Amino acid sequence: MSKILVVEDDAATRLFLKRDLQLEGYDVTVAKDGAEGLLQAKQLQPALIICDWIMPLMDGVEVCRQIKADPLLATTFFILLTSRESVAHRVEGLDAGADEFLSKPIDPNELLARVRAGLRQYQLTQELSQSNQQLNRAMQELQHTQMQLIQSEKMSGLGQMVAGIAHEINNPVTFIDGNLAHAGHYLQDLLRLVKLYQKHYPNPVTELQEEIEAIDFQFLAMDLPKILSSMKMGAQRIRQIVLSLRNFSRLDEAEKKKVDLHEGLDNTLLILQHRLQPSDSYSGIQILKEYGELPLVECYAGQLNQVFLNIISNAIDVLEEAKNHPLEAAECLLPVIRIHTEVKNHRWVVIRIADNGLGMTKEVERKLFDPFFTTKPVGKGTGMGLSISYQIVVEKHGGTLTCISEPGQGAEFIIEIPLQQSKSLLASHQEHTSDVAGLRPS
Repeated sequence: MSKILVVEDDAATRLFLKRDLQLEGYDVTVAKDGAEGLLQAKQLQPALIICDWIMPLMDGVEVCRQIKADPLLATTFFILLTSRESVAHRVEGLDAGADEFLSKPIDPNELLARVRAGLRQYQLTQELSQSNQQLNRAMQELQHTQMQLIQSEKMSGLGQMVAGIAHEINNPVTFIDGNLAHAGHYLQDLLRLVKLYQKHYPNPVTELQEEIEAIDFQFLAMDLPKILSSMKMGAQRIRQIVLSLRNFSRLDEAEKKKVDLHEGLDNTLLILQHRLQPSDSYSGIQILKEYGELPLVECYAGQLNQVFLNIISNAIDVLEEAKNHPLEAAECLLPVIRIHTEVKNHRWVVIRIADNGLGMTKEVERKLFDPFFTTKPVGKGTGMGLSISYQIVVEKHGGTLTCISEPGQGAEFIIEIPLQQSKSLLASHQEHTSDVAGLRPS
């Protein structure tokens, strides 16, 4: 049943309109002046309003103007009831937002015809609005899907490339590392043989004596084992890096499993190590690790590594940008990224990643996790990293991802995920999410 509001100061006309409209099956509410009409309209949100033009205190044009200015009532079909027939008056009513006019004295047939036409238009407007909302939702879902596909393909390509490079490097490094041990043994045998020659033939011929002095045999005998030892350490370091690369990609770990999050953070820092090192014009970035005692955490390890990579990469970008601002750089002599981990309430693990960069405004903070939002120059950012990170933490792990920042005070990202991904934690996740809702940019 369509709701109709009649705003009329004349009691007889008000009664006539209510009676005729109710006989047609409409749900009719009446108001005796403009102020009461506005109040009733906000409470009832009617489909159609019939309002007299000439009323004390607030006329129909002003009522119409305020109705159309209210987002919740803007689509309400508004009929101005008037005895004014001049073009100027009609223009005034149309400018105020009136959809139709009904002349006095009122003809019952014209009244019902205009009401039926107005309700049809209102219904079409509502259907169009709903269609637009569905279209907007579909567009957002399409953008999210597209964003996820692009980022998934990007990370899959990165993972495959990293795994491939790690595999190719691992083979020759294993060969070198294995043969260095044999080379060390052979060297010791040769040095031992030379020492025996020196013991039994202490006075070699002149040519041998000159060659021994030329190559500085004593220094060579002391330094060569040290060189082999350094080569051994270098090969082991390369193998460690290869292992970290393979662990970071985790292509074979699509399911949840219990992992050491500190290992994931360290592997991520290793991937980004080249961006942390000092250069001729840059002091580098210091990493402060404040690791707490964390148990193994049940999670999608590869996806959480992606979150760590996105957040730490953004922190590096911010600190690199700060070096181009002399005043800010003077206040921040050493760029720092601080990583803090702890267990909260025996059920949640908290990872805080903070930088001492330029910070951000509240407006930027509110949009931080929106798809395709970025403050980076064109070509340097897609605006997908933090949005996907938010989905991974919140939707995949039932956790929260928030950011706290002030201009000039740096930024801190707070990741909170449950220690175990079980159904029993869903309720606690809802409670926990409401507790930290104040930290989530809205």
